[in-house]
Amino acid sequence: MVDAAHMKNVNSLLGQIRDYQTQAQQGVSLKPDAVSETSSKETVGFGAAVKGALNQVNSLQQASEVQKVSYELGQTDSLPNVVLSMQKASLAFEATVQVRNKVLKAYEEILNMPV
Repeated sequence: MVDAAHMKNVNSLLGQIRDYQTQAQQGVSLKPDAVSETSSKETVGFGAAVKGALNQVNSLQQASEVQKVSYELGQTDSLPNVVLSMQKASLAFEATVQVRNKVLKAYEEILNMPV
């Protein structure tokens, strides 16, 4: 059974994914360190966006590990929260791998284009 706290966590994660999609659709600057303003909105460079996403995935994995160890040591009794955090970390990692695969595929297609 799913309680309100779990649904809030799931909805929060879905909200973050939608925010990433919105940011990706708005476009990014080609210079990694460049930050420019267009119509009072800031765009983040591709390198900075990738670094931020990787840092978030890393923090989710670290938080998951901390909760797992805490549960194993008997410091918490909240197994559903531990499993949820592990699933969040797993989902974030899998999404990162899929994005990497798509970027590499696009790069290879660009390299193979006739000039």
